[in-house]
Amino acid sequence: MIDTFRDKGLRKQMVEDLQKKGISDERLLEVFNEVPRHYFVPNSLYEHAYADIALPIACKQTISQPYTVAIQTQLLEVKKNQRLLEIGTGSGYQAVILKKLGAYVYTIERQKVIFDETKKLFERLGLSIASKYGDGHAGWTDFAPFDGIVITCGANEVPKNLLNQLKIGGKMVVPIGEGVQTMTRIIRLSETEYETTTHGVFRFVPML
Repeated sequence: MIDTFRDKGLRKQMVEDLQKKGISDERLLEVFNEVPRHYFVPNSLYEHAYADIALPIACKQTISQPYTVAIQTQLLEVKKNQRLLEIGTGSGYQAVILKKLGAYVYTIERQKVIFDETKKLFERLGLSIASKYGDGHAGWTDFAPFDGIVITCGANEVPKNLLNQLKIGGKMVVPIGEGVQTMTRIIRLSETEYETTTHGVFRFVPML
């Protein structure tokens, strides 16, 4: 896996662009500068790897645009050694960003072709990321409760089953809506109380 000077330069430019768009978490920006996004896009789209756009991957899925990954991660407020659940592994880019921030990452993917490819990629990168093939709606009870849950596909409503797998004090970041989604952060305050805030409009493939 090759990371050229050109790739590094384009990545630096991408990070500067993220800063201009309001991403302020310094450690997060460092990680975006460290992780080669071109490892996670199809070879045919290599030239577009550092553009701030979503790109198609297998099974009619996408790798989210860098800004979307950055805003979701910033809203999670990741701390070292937290246990995080990702719903929708996709190409693995978001999971690797979370891992590089020092979290224990658990990720679920429902498309078998994507799951197999991404699991191999994690191994090639030498990263210990727990991957599961299955339905994201069910979450991952074996490792719950989680400090944070990030959903990388559009949900019609807040997945209640996943809320139950969130620690008190934990955060869920989920795009909610049909067609166009509102980025929503939910903080679990107690067994029954939640604080919800919204953070702009985005477009995701649907949560199936």
